[in-house]
Amino acid sequence: MPRRGGSPFTCPQCGARASSPIRTWTLVSPIPDKHGRVTITVMGAFICESCGKTWSSPIEKIKSGEERLEARGEGERREPEVIVIDLEELRKE
Repeated sequence: MPRRGGSPFTCPQCGARASSPIRTWTLVSPIPDKHGRVTITVMGAFICESCGKTWSSPIEKIKSGEERLEARGEGERREPEVIVIDLEELRKE
């Protein structure tokens, strides 16, 4: 039973609210959008404390070059990390 627009922390079977994901991981889109931005999706695995159902759901989606695209989960906001790679240093190695 899909949750259309609902919270990822809500159990799809009984509707109880999960406290936090038991595991999180990221998925990176292999193809950028028409503006050249790559979508990074943070997924979470949950277990319902009431009925024991397990499910996974996207917690948030981030586009490269933007602060936040969609924040669906809970927690504090953090600034995106900027990674700078100097190609000259790679060529020397």
